[in-house]
Amino acid sequence: MIFITQLIYIIEGQENVFHQFEDIAIPAILKYNGRLLLRVRPTEKSFIESHIEQPYEIHLAAFDTEQDFKNFMQDEERKKFLHLKERSIRSSVLIQGTKL
Repeated sequence: MIFITQLIYIIEGQENVFHQFEDIAIPAILKYNGRLLLRVRPTEKSFIESHIEQPYEIHLAAFDTEQDFKNFMQDEERKKFLHLKERSIRSSVLIQGTKL
């Protein structure tokens, strides 16, 4: 099993466009042996200490295999809506790991 953590930074004013993309992308995770474990929209008070820009959202997902994650990324339905992602996400950080 692999875990994917994503820190997502939104273009100001494009939150609704981002939510439209997420409405497509998140359900697609299940098609590829994946699960969205956490979807957090932290507030200023959520951070005890920070040395990076605070993200708009933090996602933690798990996939049975790395190939499942790659297949999710290539999902044809999801790819049709990447223009929404490009319009709304300024940048993101993707961290891949395994359970210790």
